[in-house]
Amino acid sequence: MRKLYLVLSISCMSAGAFAQSAIDAYRFSQPDLRGTARFMGMGGAFGALGGDLSTLSQNPAGIGVYRSNELGFTLDLDIQNSNSDAMGFKTSDSQTKFYLDNIGGVATLRLGSSAMPNLNFGFTYNKAVSFNRRYRGNIPQLQTSMSNYIAGIANNEELTVADVQTTETYDPYNPTDGGIQAPWLAILGYDSYLINPNGDPDNPQWTGQFGQGTTGSANFDVSEKGSVDEYNIAIGGNIANVVYWGMNFDIVNFDYRLDAGYGENLTGAYVYNPTGNIVQRSDSRWNMRNLYRANGTGFNYQLGLIVKPIQELRFGLAFHTPTWYNLTETYSAGTNMNYYGENISAATNDGYPGSQDYNFNSPWKVIASVAGVIGNKFIISADYEWNGYKTMKFKEPTNYFDQGGYWDDPWDYYSATPMAINNDPYQYENQDIKDVYRHTDTFRVGAEYRVTPSFSVRAGYSHVSSPVESKAKDGQMTIYTAGTMPNYRFDNDTNYITCGLGYRHKGFYIDLAYVYKHMSSEYHAFTNDPGSQYASPSAKLSFSNSRIVLSTGFKF
Repeated sequence: MRKLYLVLSISCMSAGAFAQSAIDAYRFSQPDLRGTARFMGMGGAFGALGGDLSTLSQNPAGIGVYRSNELGFTLDLDIQNSNSDAMGFKTSDSQTKFYLDNIGGVATLRLGSSAMPNLNFGFTYNKAVSFNRRYRGNIPQLQTSMSNYIAGIANNEELTVADVQTTETYDPYNPTDGGIQAPWLAILGYDSYLINPNGDPDNPQWTGQFGQGTTGSANFDVSEKGSVDEYNIAIGGNIANVVYWGMNFDIVNFDYRLDAGYGENLTGAYVYNPTGNIVQRSDSRWNMRNLYRANGTGFNYQLGLIVKPIQELRFGLAFHTPTWYNLTETYSAGTNMNYYGENISAATNDGYPGSQDYNFNSPWKVIASVAGVIGNKFIISADYEWNGYKTMKFKEPTNYFDQGGYWDDPWDYYSATPMAINNDPYQYENQDIKDVYRHTDTFRVGAEYRVTPSFSVRAGYSHVSSPVESKAKDGQMTIYTAGTMPNYRFDNDTNYITCGLGYRHKGFYIDLAYVYKHMSSEYHAFTNDPGSQYASPSAKLSFSNSRIVLSTGFKF
């Protein structure tokens, strides 16, 4: 059964269906710490405090704390640095971005009742996640080649030359022979002379360019862009100034873009020469570029409570449903190789991008909080957040059976996905999510000290545990990716250190925060084969972000 699963999963990994993977699920759900400068200056530990525009998307009960109206916005300058280290070969990159992180307002309706003093309504725009990240590197002393990885896929799928060869009457990217899947990565590898068929064309043994005596190095570059933008509609109030409640409905706009490049410089490679129909030893310089975008909309619901049994102590609890997304993805890939003094290039589907629609559920989330307030001078607060990454799930779009068959569009072989056992076409991908990722724990702590009635200082810290299972991170399992994009990244723990200042005069306020974020990761050009002695090209990554956050607003 495991062998069958391996073959089917590798088939999905290179199929025209561009079946989603656990790697994609995490890409869409990776966390971030963003909000107002006061919220950020205290490390995001605001779940039991409320009274801040950021709490509408964290613990919506925070809206019940308001006793006046508020309008405000937040700006953010983000300076990003990345470093890669592959066997001591180090490369760095950097970029600077400017964001509008938050804008919104709260309206208070006074009810004149001691049992329910007020009812509050709020609306905010919040940049929940920024995907913007860029990194690159060089990997010396290769032990194997991506071409060998592609050849392994072709062998596992038992592809013939006719399956991947374009003729006057046959297009392998859009087969007309009833084929369920088009193995795009293998087709691209064949068109680029990255893989070679040996023996019987109807039953070949596929080989890559890396063999006995081959040496070489690799290079990679990755650029991620986009964001998750939330539009929060919240309502809340308080009961006898002891229990504060709130609920929040989020409309979410999702946009993720990836531009990933990978190349190899091989000496003594085994390269197919079509002129003589033979494989010859020669130098090989080639690169592959993948372009990918997923965008769409979603919605989620949040419910929260804050309880203040005494003035000095507060408890908070919030539940976040998954964000139910309806997404569309587009993708394409191309290769370029210096081949015996000539440039040979190839592209998937003659350069036309493919597309697919699907649904995706992000993780469930629970936040528990506690805060202490000492007089009117000192606040200390702590949050614990649980993210259920194993609960992420891919689903077919709701129009799955509209055409009376198993396909979204019978002429779109990108979106043709075979029915799996139990009528779940994503059962293997959803199982991979459970195997590769684990639930994460986030701890946040923050403090604020009011130096004068108008001036405050703040500090905070946040720690997010790694979402990756140790067996996946340690290379003890095969990682299945989607389509023609075999590279992936595994994130380790993330740490935030924050500080801030605040000034208030009558209804006006202005806050400033500095946020330092550090995260390490591992880049893999393609999956390790747990049974092989040869490691896939990889590099250690380090990301450091310095952010200056400014918020201003008016309470009235």
